[in-house]
Amino acid sequence: MSTPLVPTSTPLPPAKPVRDLLEELLGRDVDVRPGEPLSPDDDRSTTLAVYVDDSLQLQLVGVADIAFAAYAGAAIGLVPAAAAKEAVAGRLLPSNIAENLYEVLNICASLLNADGVPHVRLHEVHFPGATPPPQAVSVACTVGRRLDLVVTIAGYGAGRFSFVGMP
Repeated sequence: MSTPLVPTSTPLPPAKPVRDLLEELLGRDVDVRPGEPLSPDDDRSTTLAVYVDDSLQLQLVGVADIAFAAYAGAAIGLVPAAAAKEAVAGRLLPSNIAENLYEVLNICASLLNADGVPHVRLHEVHFPGATPPPQAVSVACTVGRRLDLVVTIAGYGAGRFSFVGMP
């Protein structure tokens, strides 16, 4: 009898479960569609979420542009859309929206866990203005194992969000 192979890398979620989770979590209509690859930008206005396995090995990076970060963080906390739009214009997240976004990204870890694959959890989040670890930036910039989405949150607007797996 042969032993089944256990995947060593965390699979990327399909787009529909991402939409379903965000819609349920935010309590409003959410639309997702394929988008251009999103990588950290030079002005450091992206958010990087670092997802690790139980041995603290980097497995995936979530990358959010300032619009997705502000709109998702505001929507879950019922922060008015005007405040989210101010954050986008200023390219910086107020602490309440950043804390709310952390919760969204933490719950998104559930999309990365399945039977037969190593458990993954959110390890840290690097908000706009921060300098994320070089390894996380490197993974975020890779081509290959990616899910790049444009996410539209009803009442707020559209932003870009990506999951990028280790090459």
